[in-house]
Amino acid sequence: MIASEKIENTELIEKSVQHLEATGFENIKADMKGYETPKSYLKKGSDSKITPDIVALKNGKKYFFEISLKSAKPKLLKSKWLFLDTISRMKSDRFRIITTKGHYKFTESMLEDINLMNKEPIKL
Repeated sequence: MIASEKIENTELIEKSVQHLEATGFENIKADMKGYETPKSYLKKGSDSKITPDIVALKNGKKYFFEISLKSAKPKLLKSKWLFLDTISRMKSDRFRIITTKGHYKFTESMLEDINLMNKEPIKL
């Protein structure tokens, strides 16, 4: 999700972190209080920072997680997802999308728009 939406949806981030802990992820970093903030990436040519919603480790692999909610700025969200997918592939890491009821269709159409149809969203 984009930075302006994170404040409104902290409970969804908490629910996602709990789900990841229950499925064996460790060293979880989340963009919320009580957790270490994941590393931010600075977009060249602009002052915008890209910070993944959640970063975690499992079996020695690093996973980037993005929470997908209907957004007023889908273009910004698409560029963030493409960037995180590219970074994860460059470093042999993993990139996953987490979504919840009411946002499945939006998430699927976004993934289709940016040709990431091989990504199966984690449904909470």
